[in-house]
Formats: sequence, C-alpha cells, structure tokens
Amino acid sequence: MLVLCPRCKLISPNLVRLPQTAIARREIALTFDDGPHEEITPQILDHLDLHNAKATFFCIGEKVAAYPDLVAEIIRRGHSVENHSYRHHTFFAFGSPNLLENDISKTQKMIEAATHGIAPRFFRAPFGFRSPFLGGVLRRMSLRHVAWTRRGYDTICRNPDTVFRRLSRNLAAGDILLLHDGNARRSTTGHAVVLDVLPRLLELCKHKKLYSVSLSTIFTDIQTLPQICNQTSTSDCGDHRSSMNALS
Repeated sequence: MLVLCPRCKLISPNLVRLPQTAIARREIALTFDDGPHEEITPQILDHLDLHNAKATFFCIGEKVAAYPDLVAEIIRRGHSVENHSYRHHTFFAFGSPNLLENDISKTQKMIEAATHGIAPRFFRAPFGFRSPFLGGVLRRMSLRHVAWTRRGYDTICRNPDTVFRRLSRNLAAGDILLLHDGNARRSTTGHAVVLDVLPRLLELCKHKKLYSVSLSTIFTDIQTLPQICNQTSTSDCGDHRSSMNALS
C-alpha cells in the first residue's frame, strides 16, 4: 500500500510541500508531467510568460529524445526540466534496483544532452508510485523525489471547472501543484483542459500574491535538500485511493 501512496513519506524521502523559506517568500511550484508535447507545451510556456511565472517540467525520456529543441526552449525561458523516467511504464515501481537506476540514468543523459549539460536534480515516479528500492537509487544518483500538495486530475477529467476547483481550493504558499502537458485530456470544447485551467490559476495566484517559481530556483543550494526532504517522518497518504483509481 505504501508503494501506491504517492504522497507518503514513510517509504523514502518525499517532497510534498515547499520548505518554510519558500513559504515565507509566498512561493508555489507549478509542475507539469508527461511531456514535452509538441502542441501543448509551447502554449503552456506562452501562458507562463504572460504572467512572468516559472514552472517545473517533469519530462519523459523518450519524449525528450523526440523533441530535444522543445526541451531546450523550456530551459531558455527560465523553467526547469526534471526526470520522470524514460517510458513512464505502468510497472515502473516494481522494477529491480538495477532496472530503476538504468531507466533514470538513461533519462538523465537524454535531458542533459537536450539542455546542453543541465542535469536534473529532481525525480518524480510515474503515477507517483515508488518502489521500496527507489529511495536508495535516488540517493546514489543525488536526486530527490518530488510528489505534490494537490493535483487536478487533468488527464481524466474533461471539466476545466472541476480541475480548477481541485487546484485552487485552499491554495496557499508552499503548495506543489500537479498538471500535465503530456497525456492531456481534452474538454468538451476540444481544448486541452490544462490550457483552459492554467490562465485562471495564474490569475488566482496574482490575486493571492503567490509566485510560481521553478524547483531549481527554490532549492538553489543542493546541500539543503536532504534536510528538507527528511524534516518530517509522518505519513501523508491522503490521496492513495484516488491515485489507484485514476492513474495520471
């Protein structure tokens, strides 16, 4: 059950909320999974530019290989590109330590090549499901696992209003929000749900005086990460049932 609990902190270090230093600066982290997508990612970048917001893109290795110029553009616009496994396989969490390390390492190299040497510092497991071996693998590779504070389920829900409510309810400094540029669900209007939700979310952040900042900027000192990731040993397994019912 712990493997299937994306926000749990018992199985291994897991960042589900930003540290107090970021909260004091009224920062949040917008994160986008499963890209890059040749159509949706550029539009997300344009929306972020309009609001001077920075985000973090957890990219799939084989998509990085397909669109290296788009990955480089994400970096050029001031965002960060992080590791989301090579193929986003459903059974990633059940791989051996060697399989996990080979998959993550392959993606690291792919992203470094596309970004001209900028290595990811963070990893998010496919669907958030973490193997008991993953913590040790990430520690050896100097990577930190990042989950989320709240998610919109924008890969399964076709109603932008519902997705927006899930993300905006009690939105506060320190939140890590999960959206998707890859595997994006289309609304009844034919638009990707994320593109309907993101402008409203950015306007809400402006109203609340919250600042979206990339993880690489928030954690400028890599030496602070172990302390941040281990600052609590309590379990937070609040959305594991939803995650099992709605893979994203």
